[in-house]
Amino acid sequence: MEVEVDKVVRQAVEIVGKASNIPMSFFRAPLDLEAKDDDSPVTVADRKTEAFIRAELAAAFPGDGIFGEEYGTENLDAEAIWVLDPIDGTRSFITGNPLFGMLLGRYVNRKPQLGIVRMPALDETYVGAAGHGATCNGTSIRCRGTQRLSEAMVYINETERLLADDPARFARLCKAGHTRRMAYDCYPHALAASGQIDAVIDFGLEPYDFLPLVALVEAAGGIMCDWNGNPLDLNSDGRVITAATPELRDELLDLLGA
Repeated sequence: MEVEVDKVVRQAVEIVGKASNIPMSFFRAPLDLEAKDDDSPVTVADRKTEAFIRAELAAAFPGDGIFGEEYGTENLDAEAIWVLDPIDGTRSFITGNPLFGMLLGRYVNRKPQLGIVRMPALDETYVGAAGHGATCNGTSIRCRGTQRLSEAMVYINETERLLADDPARFARLCKAGHTRRMAYDCYPHALAASGQIDAVIDFGLEPYDFLPLVALVEAAGGIMCDWNGNPLDLNSDGRVITAATPELRDELLDLLGA
């Protein structure tokens, strides 16, 4: 099994590495935009990137299921399912901000096996596999050991949406931690996995936004859950916590539930 996981990791990293060339060929260039039903922007780069990755996955892992943002689901009854977001942070991408990412995760029997965050414009690849640890560009990474929220560096994602939907919780979060930053998308979760920050509060996500992150964060020693402390799955409501330690998770759950 170990050799098999190593092979899966190598193949998946190779696929996202090759796929990175597609968004980078469009980055900071004029783009034709569409609006999805939720008014989020879609670009030709999103569609081309996902189509490439899906084709590569189908060739390398025939029989596996796929859940992608742009082209939907295939074979979700399979033992192994890939979850894919070709450009996580399309608004960053179309405004020339390099903090957009590419997400790819693999679940086996509904358990996270592999999680990859590829940052094409930064040339960073974060990889975590169950039982195999986590790396950034091949160097081992691990979550910080911070146990007190008062000492933690906290990122709050999707702040406009959170403020509009739940201003009371947003106000409490703005007082949490030693240091706070407002942010978006997948990169803060990668920063938590690599020990740069301690926690991320996220909101309004879809399964392809958070499921690929779980194996990475857990392999780095951290925790991901919903705002009720439950494990994340396809039916989660999109409210997500990433925490470096159980103690931080518990304090954040208390804060969010107060």
